[in-house]
Amino acid sequence: MPLTKREFEDTVMELAKEQMFGMGNDGICLACHNVQGGCEPDARNYECESCGERKVFGAEELVLMGHGG
Repeated sequence: MPLTKREFEDTVMELAKEQMFGMGNDGICLACHNVQGGCEPDARNYECESCGERKVFGAEELVLMGHGG
C-alpha cells in the first residue's frame, strides 16, 4: 500500500540523512514507494525492482525536487 504524503516525506528525509551523513544508498520509487538500494544520491529515473517503472530517485534528489517536507 502506498505511503501517505507525510509518511513518504518522512521516509525521504530519513534516507537523505543516511546518504549525507552515513553510508546509505537508497532511493524511492515515486510510483509505488518501494525503497530500493543501490541508488546514488542524485539518481533519476532508475528502474524500480518492485513495479518496473523508471521512477526511482535518490533520496537527496527527491529532497531537491521538493519531496522532503
